[in-house]
Amino acid sequence: MPTLKLKSYHAKPSDIQRDWFIIDASGQTVGRLASRVAHVLRGKHKPQFTPSVDTGDFVIIINAEKVVLSGNKLEDKIYYRSSLRPGNLKRMAAGEMLEKHPERILEAAITGMLPHTTLGRSQARKLHIYAGEKHDHAAQTPQPLDFGKFGI
Repeated sequence: MPTLKLKSYHAKPSDIQRDWFIIDASGQTVGRLASRVAHVLRGKHKPQFTPSVDTGDFVIIINAEKVVLSGNKLEDKIYYRSSLRPGNLKRMAAGEMLEKHPERILEAAITGMLPHTTLGRSQARKLHIYAGEKHDHAAQTPQPLDFGKFGI
């Protein structure tokens, strides 16, 4: 009886083809959008996904100022930042953050869903977030991302 040899696939950086996707964030909930974008940044929507290799695509998010926070998060959720100097802890409510720096809300949510390693940092570099309609990546011809196509 012949033995069956099964081979496992491990993606190589030279085999990876990266696409550019654009997402309109207006009216979308922050957490749901963040989990879907993290899925694409990691490359989990591709059949050649390998956990230890960056197989993900580039993602552009426009209209970050129009995202929706559910519940009482506009008043209750607090974002912290610090320069690591004594007495320098800054705190800002989500409502104020949405007015002043709407990109930071999505960036914090998405990077929190990526691995906290050098691989996760390289995946986060492929994320580009803009508060309004304009973006600087028209030359890359980004395609609109249809989440239903990937089953996410």
